[in-house]
This record gives sequence, structure tokens and C-alpha cells, in this order.
Amino acid sequence: MTYNAGQYDVIVIGAGHAGVEAGVAAARMGAKTLMLTLNLDTIAYMPCNPSIGGPAKGIVVREVDALGGVMAKVIDKTYIQMRMLNTRKGPAVQALRAQADKALYSNEMKKVIENEENLTIRQAMVEKLIVEDGVCKGVITETHAAYYGKAVIITTGTYLRGKILMGDLEYESGPNNQRPSINLSKNLEELGIQLVRFKTGTPPRVKSQTIDYSKTEIQPGDEEARAFSYETTEFITDQIPCWLTYTNETTHQVINDNLGLSAMYSGMKRGTGPRYCPSIEDKIVRFHDKPRHQIFLEPEGRNTEEVYVQGLSTSLPESVQHEMIKSIPGLENAEIMRPGYAIEYDAVVPTQLWPSLELKKISGLFTAGQINGTSGYEEAAGQGIMAGINAARKVQGKEPIILDRSQAYIGVLIDDLVTKGTNEPYRLLTSRAEYRLLLRHDNADLRLTEIGYEVGLINEERYRRFTEKKHLIEEEKRRLNKIVIKPTEEVQQMLNEAGASPLKEAIKVYDLLKRPELGYADIEKIIEKNDALTDEVKEQVEIQVKYEGYIKKAKEQVERMLKMEDKKIPEDIDYDAIPGLATEAREKLKKIRPLSVGQASRISGVNPADISILLVYIEQGNIARTAN
Repeated sequence: MTYNAGQYDVIVIGAGHAGVEAGVAAARMGAKTLMLTLNLDTIAYMPCNPSIGGPAKGIVVREVDALGGVMAKVIDKTYIQMRMLNTRKGPAVQALRAQADKALYSNEMKKVIENEENLTIRQAMVEKLIVEDGVCKGVITETHAAYYGKAVIITTGTYLRGKILMGDLEYESGPNNQRPSINLSKNLEELGIQLVRFKTGTPPRVKSQTIDYSKTEIQPGDEEARAFSYETTEFITDQIPCWLTYTNETTHQVINDNLGLSAMYSGMKRGTGPRYCPSIEDKIVRFHDKPRHQIFLEPEGRNTEEVYVQGLSTSLPESVQHEMIKSIPGLENAEIMRPGYAIEYDAVVPTQLWPSLELKKISGLFTAGQINGTSGYEEAAGQGIMAGINAARKVQGKEPIILDRSQAYIGVLIDDLVTKGTNEPYRLLTSRAEYRLLLRHDNADLRLTEIGYEVGLINEERYRRFTEKKHLIEEEKRRLNKIVIKPTEEVQQMLNEAGASPLKEAIKVYDLLKRPELGYADIEKIIEKNDALTDEVKEQVEIQVKYEGYIKKAKEQVERMLKMEDKKIPEDIDYDAIPGLATEAREKLKKIRPLSVGQASRISGVNPADISILLVYIEQGNIARTAN
């Protein structure tokens, strides 16, 4: 018999990277929130790479922060190394990456959760959802506690029917030998939710004292102070380096000789693995012409000897892992502290979700994170904050917030999932964003802070600073557009030092800044300095001026796209009644039930001819309704 354990507005199942963002967002928006997790000691745990950020992913962390989330602030307090990637390339592909102190990150996040007003956290195994008449009304735990809520968010990561695979070893488990969630997975199937089997993996961890670092290449953090959060003002200065080494022909021979013992190739593995984060077995088979692969040695924290062997994810037997490790320069005498393994788990087919991340079939039930078929802590956090926002808004009787593809990488991520689905663990890449020049690391706050403020996650003081920054950027651009300089000796000297061609006539400073060789710091040498400007404002002015033409073209493309997004599709539309639609298009449209013509156009199998037919039908329908 169950007992009534309490009534809440929002219930979050899981306290990983999606769960913490969902729970904090809902609570800060005024929803009485409950978070249930299998283990209070593994909140925001990093079972795989102890790092945050990287290409596209780092921008997502900035977006979460701009919306009012917590991941950026916590990693800024707990990193052991911070680097800006792709600094020699344009701003559209630059992104921060931080190596985390794994234990400290989890502890700091737990502190945030425990001290969050309006948020209750309890250790419990959820086994069943309470669903009545297509509406989710709560959850039941294995201890028969029934928690009732107006919205439920599932953020169970890789725990649903989790199974560890290592060679011929196979056993039910969540990551790092945590308990798996078996009955909740079965309950989802009973409720008619389609699941798919995915797989991810981890590499071995080795003991730092047994590594010969003299045979590796040092990878230090940036000397310049950097941060993910727009609110961070204190920076960690005592950074810890990572190290680079490589596999070789001997390593590859060991792997090839034992491929039949790998859970990846022995037929034991049923789940689909991530294409963009492959196991070392995958790499050797798919890129057999490569003589070596990079291996990064990444410390897991300041107070542990464990080192993460990035690039060596594997499901080979432990004995083979020892042999493989010892073939790598610097690791000849390395001791494995934890062997690598693969993990299979259930995921929800994400095309069953609305763009709000609510299940189409069950009102009030949301899913976020790896359960939606993604990989990565950052993708999980991005979904988590949006699920938390939309669950709270549903409770409040408000429309959901849906980010479009031109607003955020989070918008690209969610749109890809719910519109296209995924047949493998989805990883966010810069190439997935058609408007990536607009979705930069430097301007996440300009894109999303207004939304964070609107929903109640950005406080008044932060919003005041944000509006002041926007004002300063626009004022400085106007100032530069008014200042005209002549080809004086001082100006010509500055241009010569910067490697730029000399001036032949007077020019506006605004136009001079567009030259690729010149930066804002060069311009400051020849004009009166504006002491009110921060480095952030100067960076933004330089980027907006220098890339003005490209940004304008991108915004014109966005405007065309938004016209398609504005053409809404009636919820009660009958696709079977539309003559001329291709059979595949009709089936896909009925399955996805897109909210707009723009979303319909991105569905695989729906071609431009189908969109034209759909547009005509909708327009005719609107005319008919208007006439009536």
C-alpha cells in the first residue's frame, strides 16, 4: 500500500546535470519543487570525462548561465584548469573548456541544491508514475511513498535499465556501479512511451604517481583569467596541467588482436554508441589508416591520484586494458585504478516530445538530458533548465518558452531532437547550427538574459548591469561612427605596427576597425579612451563592427526562417485530408505533429513540394474560417 508523502508543484526525478538545472529553475520561479535522486552523494556526478565545455558545448554552458542556471557558476568555483579553444579562429567557433575537480564540483552543486529555497531533495528510487486520464499527477517510490505534483520531469540519465559491459562481463548497473532504475523503465513502456537502447562508455582511470610525464606533452591552462558565468568575479589561479600522449602501432595491434573480446564487437552490445565520441575500438576499425590517436591525461581533481585517460574509452576485458595502457608512451608502468566499461541504457525516442520537452501523450510529464538520447553534461543542463522553466510555467498556467534555432544552441539541440529524432547518442556540434555566427560564446547574455529575466531567473541587479552593458555597446558604436581620423604620422605608425596598409585619406574609426589586422586595442591608441568601457564591452563592440556584414546577412536569413515559424499549423489539422502529400511526408507529419511550417520543413522525409501543399491548405483553411 502506498502512503501520501506530500504535494508539490514540480517533481524532478534525478539529480544529474539535467535534474539540478530543472529543479533549481522551477524552484526559483516560485514552484514548490521536489527532487528525488538514487544517491545524495552523487548529485551532478561526472561518471565520464571530468570536464565542462568545449566546441558548441561551452556556448551551451554560457546560455544556461544567461538564462539564470547554475552550471557555469559551479564550474567557475571548482575547475582545476580553464582554456579557450580555437582562439586562432573566428568568434563563432571559440568556446571555453574547463577541467573540473570532479568531487568538488559535485559537492558544490549539492550545496547549491540543499540551500535552495523552495526546493526539497530526498534520496529515493522512483518506480512508477501516477497517470490518470493522460495526465501525470505524481510518482511512487520503491518504499511505497506517493508524491503528488502538477508536473513531473524525468532526468534519469543513463540509469534506465542500465547494464555494464566489459568483455564478456555483463551486469545490471548504473554508471560507476550505482543502482540502475529497472521498474521505471518498464512503467514508461506500459504507458505507451517508445524507448530505444543506447550505449556510452568510459576509459580507464590510472594512478598519477605511476605515470612518466617526461614522455608526454604538457597542456597548461590559459594564463588569462576566464570564466563561464557572467557573474564570476573571482578566478582560480593555481591551475593544474593536463598531458598529451599518443597510441601507436603496438596499441593498435593489441586492440585488433582482441576485437572479438570487446562488448562492442562480440555481439553482446545491443545499444547504439555515440558516433562523435567513439570507443578506441571504433577508432581503430574506422580509422585504420591512422598510425596514432591522441590521448589526453586529465587529473580528476586536486585531492586524488586518479587520472582520466581521455581518448581511450573501451569495453575490452580488464586484462586487455592493462596490456593496451602499457603500450602507450608515459603509461608503461601505469596502474589502472578503475577499468573502462561500456554502459547500455534506455532512452526515450525524442520525437514523442513537444518543443517544450513535454510528452505529447502524457500532459504534465517532461523529460530532459540523456534520457532524451543526448550525450554530454552540457546538453543535459541545457535541456534541464528549459524543462524546469516550462514545467513551472505549465503549473502557473503560462505558455511554454521555446528557443528557436537562431536564439541559442539549446534551441538547435531541442529542435533537432523533437523534429528529427536521433538514432545514436546526440552530441551538439557547431556544424549543426546554421546561424552559428549569431550563436557565439561572447554574446550569450545579449541573446538570452531578457528571457531569463522575463521568467524570473535573473534578478534585478544582474538585469540592471546587463542593460547598462547593452547601452554602453551601442553608445560606443555610435561614437566610433562619428570620429573621423586623418592619415597623420601617429595613425600611420599604428597601422604599420599592426601590419595594416597605410591610410590614403580620412576615414571613420568605425570603418577602420573593420580591417582584419586591427583590434579595439589598436584603435584605442589613436582616439580618446572611453574609461567607462569594460573589456567585455570592448570585445563586443569589436566583434559587432568587424563582422557587421556577415551578421546582417545571417539576420536576414533568420527573418526569412521566422516567417515560416510564424505560420502556425492548427493542432487539429487532419493530414489525411490534405490531397497531394507524399505518403512518407503524411506519416512523418502525423507522427511529429509540428507546431509550425518551419518545424515541418525540417522533418526528414518532408520535401519542399509537401511544404508548398501544406501552406496552400493552411491558407485556404484560414480563408474559409475567416469567411465563416
